[in-house]
Amino acid sequence: MDANPATPIDHLEIQVGPHTYDALACGPADGEFVLLLHGWPEFADSWSAVLPALGAAGYRAVAVDQRGYSPRARPPRIADYAVPELVADALAFADSQGAGRFHLVSHDWGGMVAWALAGAHPERLKSLTVLATPHPDALNRAAAEGSDQHHRLDYVRFFRRDDGAAEAALLADGAARLRAAYGGKVPEALVEGNVRRLSEPGALTATLNWYRAPESVISVPAGRITVPTLFLWGSEDVALGRVAAESTGEWVDGPYRFEALDGASHWLPEEVPDRVTPKILDHLGRHA
Repeated sequence: MDANPATPIDHLEIQVGPHTYDALACGPADGEFVLLLHGWPEFADSWSAVLPALGAAGYRAVAVDQRGYSPRARPPRIADYAVPELVADALAFADSQGAGRFHLVSHDWGGMVAWALAGAHPERLKSLTVLATPHPDALNRAAAEGSDQHHRLDYVRFFRRDDGAAEAALLADGAARLRAAYGGKVPEALVEGNVRRLSEPGALTATLNWYRAPESVISVPAGRITVPTLFLWGSEDVALGRVAAESTGEWVDGPYRFEALDGASHWLPEEVPDRVTPKILDHLGRHA
């Protein structure tokens, strides 16, 4: 899905406390606000194929390089990347754009932040859309009760080491393991841009601190979800298995729709934007 020249993507800077965040925006300034949160190891431009469609539909869509990803928002302590800090950032992004209530669209680690935000601040959301990431409690139960999901998260246990081993392994041999993480599903230009940015001093450590800040592998407080929720999951996701995905609805009390995308991998915004974007737009339209 190519960018629509009628809805160009603009570059923004968002100031939150001492930190400056880089962001991409599309659509009319007075459109309903949609905040898009990326995952690891991605940036706001992971949404490049989705943003123009949201803008063309009249939404004001903003995707932000989050804490640790924006060079001027890279605090030094692991504790600075705890989920409550990331949730506060997301709310501040909306506040900065004058959005009291807004639509939240998320992927991967951004999905963890989104579940936590929706559980703690439902009054702020018109709708929630999560790509790939099951509700944290569903994921936690699946990992505790089944060896399949437990071992799918072995990479998280490795990333949680704070001795530099993960950084060294990911960046060795021209960042071969970092490139391999995308599974050949993300456009090469995006991969190369991500690798270049994550190879800057301190960048990869800051992004891995998202994994290190929780008390355990998937201890993300989310609670029950009452806002209208769309959850999209790819059947070929190597990290997040079917059990957690299909049971996520047990933690959603509000209107809920789950769709498994056959043949799609973890990297839904970049790999199959033509499949996920219409579903996102339909969900936003139902809860405008």
